[in-house]
Amino acid sequence: MTRDHARSKIIFALDFDTFNAAKHWVSTLSGRVGMFKVGKQLFTAYGPDIVRMIENFGAGVFLDLKYHDIPNTVAMASREAARLKVKLFNVHALGGYEMMARTAEMLKTDFPGGGRSKVLAVTILTSSTEETLRAVGIDRPVEEMVVRLAALAKKAGIDGVVASPREVPLIREACGKDFLIVTPGVRPSFASADDQKRVMTPAEAVAAGSDYLVIGRPISAAPDPLQAVEAIVDEIVGTA
Repeated sequence: MTRDHARSKIIFALDFDTFNAAKHWVSTLSGRVGMFKVGKQLFTAYGPDIVRMIENFGAGVFLDLKYHDIPNTVAMASREAARLKVKLFNVHALGGYEMMARTAEMLKTDFPGGGRSKVLAVTILTSSTEETLRAVGIDRPVEEMVVRLAALAKKAGIDGVVASPREVPLIREACGKDFLIVTPGVRPSFASADDQKRVMTPAEAVAAGSDYLVIGRPISAAPDPLQAVEAIVDEIVGTA
């Protein structure tokens, strides 16, 4: 694997409070990572302007808003995400088959061709454990739920999933090699786990079959963020 290919797999999480902080990191890391993740905090504060700022640097966006509502509402929100020309956005698989299928059909109809935004389904959050699931009435093992939700998403026409790297081999077996898998909960060998419960290193995640790795604090909190990125690239290249 080339270093450029390895870089393309890194999605840097813009988990910051202000527009200027986000812009600083986009300016610093553009060309060094593959994409930037915009979550609920930044998007609620600054809306589409934050996406346009990133795109003005020539960088791609993963819009991480995890839509979960009635089918028509999610489909219409997804249309607006696609109009922003983000590379990736997501919905919650727990919203069900009809919600996901309506979204997938809208994208196919309104944005024909290969250049449209890709939609992912969130399976089980990487901060969740089996105890967390039991507390909300789900008494199945995490791995079983992840695979069930991933298979449902594929059946509905969704392009891929967001899932812990520990479930990647199971998802690959159930959904095939062309199904996108984006993995948060990735911590380089030099970083702490923070609040993630089901984690792997970049090397382990890529070896397991992850297409993209969402990484934030191991880069932003590093004494030398650019050196941290290069160390992550080294770890990924080492899997080839």
